[in-house]
Amino acid sequence: MKYQEARNYINGQFVSCNNKRIDVESPLTGEVISTVPLSTYNDVDDAVKAAKNAFLAWSGMTLKMRSQILYTYRQIVEENVENLAAIIHVENGKTMDEAIAEVRKSIELTEFACSIPQIAVGEVLEVSVGVECRSEYAPLGVVACINPFNFPHMVPHWTVPNALALGNCVVLKPSELTPLTAMKMAEMLKLAGLPDGVFNIVNGAKDVVEAICDHPEIKAVSFVGSTPVAQIVYRRATSNLKRCLALGGAKNHLIVLPDANLDLSASDIAASMCGSAGQRCMAASVMIAVGNVNPVIEKLCAEVSKFIPGTKMPPIISRQSRENLINYINEAEKKGAKLLVDGRKFTNDSTADANGYYLGPTIIDWRGSNAKMPESEVFGPVFEIISAKSVEDAISIQHESPFGNATSAFTQNGAIAKMVAQNASAGMIGINIGVPVPREPFSFGGWNASKFGAGDITGKSSLGFWSQFKKVTSKWAKQEITDWMS
Repeated sequence: MKYQEARNYINGQFVSCNNKRIDVESPLTGEVISTVPLSTYNDVDDAVKAAKNAFLAWSGMTLKMRSQILYTYRQIVEENVENLAAIIHVENGKTMDEAIAEVRKSIELTEFACSIPQIAVGEVLEVSVGVECRSEYAPLGVVACINPFNFPHMVPHWTVPNALALGNCVVLKPSELTPLTAMKMAEMLKLAGLPDGVFNIVNGAKDVVEAICDHPEIKAVSFVGSTPVAQIVYRRATSNLKRCLALGGAKNHLIVLPDANLDLSASDIAASMCGSAGQRCMAASVMIAVGNVNPVIEKLCAEVSKFIPGTKMPPIISRQSRENLINYINEAEKKGAKLLVDGRKFTNDSTADANGYYLGPTIIDWRGSNAKMPESEVFGPVFEIISAKSVEDAISIQHESPFGNATSAFTQNGAIAKMVAQNASAGMIGINIGVPVPREPFSFGGWNASKFGAGDITGKSSLGFWSQFKKVTSKWAKQEITDWMS
């Protein structure tokens, strides 16, 4: 194996367990690069006990002291960008450029957590004669983060730094497909001075997710993954009286007008649909063509041809996921959709391993078919085209989607762009941008079936999720002048 076996991280130590282990395959080659344990409720309980024991001392530190540890951690990550990217490249399949970009985004997210002492400030006010009220952010206790395979470094940094800065202790459950990156995260947090027990890792699959949702000492759960699983996690966690924020899937619509800038639109859409092999919830999924936008489509087809599997485009995460995508393409073709670009017929870069789980970019045109495009998430380098008679019609079509992560408008008309921004049913809007991900301090979060729970998972909006508000009202002496409050 290329890497040592993945292990749980509890109370500052990597621990072995006697549970069943499953293989971790690299999508680049199909080779087994490690194994990961299928942990149980008892393993989760061990991690929670360690976190609970560490909570009093950790939460007793000032916000400034906690953020200083995170700042040291940020420096360590900065010094190891390429080393971390190399692990992401092997276990997730991302190109090195994509993996480096992911780690740099993690650094940005950590920087936001380091700024929390300037953001999560309480208030003090003399509300009556001799009576003072103050408010402050208080930690919840032990919290848990359940993460997906597609961003094994960045997505944990959506949640862990903010949760830690606010005084919580964390149990992290990585994807069983990509457990190695999380282990490096644990090593670097310890090197930064994070006390033992404050951050813990429990590897596994469904049993670990259920244990996290059920454990009585876990106060809040974040989840990022598919919509069906997000719904299950949200229902199970909240039924156990926990806070839960569960991010699901998406099928992001791009409304394209005839006046769209040809080069900008084609290059941005191509990068959005092909980046990370389309395995991200903000990927461009559907073009709603309003009027004659064939020049944009022709240019787009030319642009995606530059994303050669193995060079500019990574493999699909697993053999099964690739088969699911091929089946989706096959079904679309059977229903009469036209394949403008067929990703089933591709040539790998000469340096790419023939056993890797590659698939080329695919563009499916439903405009000439009597069948309706499925509303399901595809999660791969597959882009679909439908048509609308007007911008209003396009917005109505977008509203029919069960999801609501992102919608973008490609146009040079400011009034149309404003109409889309105001009326699209999505939490993140782009104007001539294929991946409209907000940057810190703005928060990440969709609408509808793309998110279950209140608030967003990053930025200022996340602070309320990882903390509770404490209000203190005090009076120290009897006042000669009084009112109804004193």
